[in-house]
Amino acid sequence: MTRDDLFNINAGIVKGLCEAIAKHCPKALVNMISNPVNSTVPIAAEIFKKAGTYDPKRLFGVTTLDVVRAKTFYAGKAMVPVAEVNVPVVGGHAGITILPLFSQATPKANLSDEELTALTKRTQDGGTEVVEAKAGKGSATLSMAYAGAIFADACLKGLNGVPDVIECSFVQSTVTELPFFASKVRLGKNGVEEVLGLGPLSDYEKEGLEKLKPELLSSIEKGIKFATQ
Repeated sequence: MTRDDLFNINAGIVKGLCEAIAKHCPKALVNMISNPVNSTVPIAAEIFKKAGTYDPKRLFGVTTLDVVRAKTFYAGKAMVPVAEVNVPVVGGHAGITILPLFSQATPKANLSDEELTALTKRTQDGGTEVVEAKAGKGSATLSMAYAGAIFADACLKGLNGVPDVIECSFVQSTVTELPFFASKVRLGKNGVEEVLGLGPLSDYEKEGLEKLKPELLSSIEKGIKFATQ
């Protein structure tokens, strides 16, 4: 299925779920993993606004799978254990809106520009790679579950007062001119305690950031339009 196909099915499901959340558990931390996340998070925000329960600190788009992929692919190239790797991934959660910041990856590895470009593309196309590997009979399931578990666990740590819990997530943001954007977020007892900035970007990443903005804005607006009509 394309993300447009997913939108047509999932937008209505997300709308119904969020109406139920607003009614029955309005203070919940909501981790939105239903694709297309770039549109379903704005849908959720609009539904909560209508219900008078919207709290931007409590609504998250789960983009952890992009981080998991970026870390895994980087670790393979850098020949280091994946558990020791950290790579922030910003932007959104589809195609070119996924922007891994390999210039900020730790530990540092001496990879060529060509290798970093290939790693970026592979991270962006990771979902398609899985679909093709399954010959169209399925999409990412175990890795998605793993990513969802990591992010839910991070939210629980934040709620329990564990200090310095930082994960990337697609949230309401002023990091760019876009209303929603994925970047590093500090989690705590209120959900989002702080949305962190992008930090220094390479020229390639700056270019990628400008390229992704129109597509991400279009997806955000599509979600808002659906929810408000």
